[in-house]
Order: sequence, then structure tokens, then C-alpha cells
Amino acid sequence: MNQTAPGSAMFPVSRPLPCRPGFRKSQAMIRSILIHPDPRLKKVCDPVAEITSDLHQLAADMLETMYDAPGIGLAAPQVGVMKRVLVMDCIKDGPAEPLVLLNPQVIWASEDLSIYEEGCLSVPDQYADVKRPAAVQVRWMDLEGADQERQFAGIWATCVQHEIDHLDGKLFIDYLGPLKRQMITRKMEKLKRERARAV
Repeated sequence: MNQTAPGSAMFPVSRPLPCRPGFRKSQAMIRSILIHPDPRLKKVCDPVAEITSDLHQLAADMLETMYDAPGIGLAAPQVGVMKRVLVMDCIKDGPAEPLVLLNPQVIWASEDLSIYEEGCLSVPDQYADVKRPAAVQVRWMDLEGADQERQFAGIWATCVQHEIDHLDGKLFIDYLGPLKRQMITRKMEKLKRERARAV
């Protein structure tokens, strides 16, 4: 998910998120982020069955990639890995608070809704208002294999729902009307052609 500045509650004014070197793994690498349309972004991801060294590496790489983008959330399918893994850190100022969520699931959602102007690292430079529950309770497994549960509110709630959508093959533009969605898709197709020619 893109980082944007406070205003509508995913933040209308784009503002860069500083990299947080203290949380970088020495051997973590920045991975390429898939750009819509890509069939992998529309697939439902497989659950994580076991904690492996490759999974730890993936999490480190995803955090590195997210901070570099810069963004506040990233899901594994966005880097071409079809596993139910997401990372997020919605702190804009102060110490970093990186989270790695394996097999996350929303187990409760508030009736109250909020509207945020959302963006996405897989749909660069495109933003739209999306209505979601204002607070959610999420259960997941951490990198030690322990079960975790936490209630998220505000931008954290929006971000975790946005990233879980990625694990189910859904993009924020899927909440938009067909004309707006088609317009953004055409822009992304043009962007991908331009990038391909530049290589």
C-alpha cells in the first residue's frame, strides 16, 4: 500500500516514507514489484504451511522493498510469491513498527466505516477513496510460528485490509466503478509498455 499524508483518513497528499535502516537485514534485497494488470495479482494465495529460512528471507526482502518503495504495506503476491504473507508499518514518525503477518484473517470488523484515499505499489500514482470497516480484529501467525491477535484501527485497519485483499486476488481498484477501473488499468498498461521500452 502506498504512503500518503493525513487528510481523508489513506491520505490524499503523497509524502515519502523514510527508510528505516535499523530494521534492514544485512542480506535483504529489494525485489521487483508486480504492476497491474498481472495475472498473479488476481490469484488467491496459498496458506503458509511451515516456517522456513526461505520464508524469513522473504519477509526481510519484503520489508526492505516496502521501505524502499516507499510504502506502508506489501503482500507477497506483489513480489510474485503466491503465499499468504504480508508486511506493514504505518508509523510515519518515530521508531519503526514493522509487522510480518502469516496467514492473516479478519475475525471481527466494526460496523462503523471509514473512507481513505488508497494507493497501491502495484498501481503506482493512482488513488481513490475506498470505504472499509474502521476497525478490525486480525489473527495471524508470526515468524516464530506463534499465534497473534490484534485490533487495528485508523490507517492500520485500512492497510491490513488492503493487504489481505491482495492475498485473495483483490486490488483496491476492484472497489471502484467499471469506468474508473478501466481507465486506471489502461494507464497501467501504458506504464508497463513505457517501462519495457526503457529497458
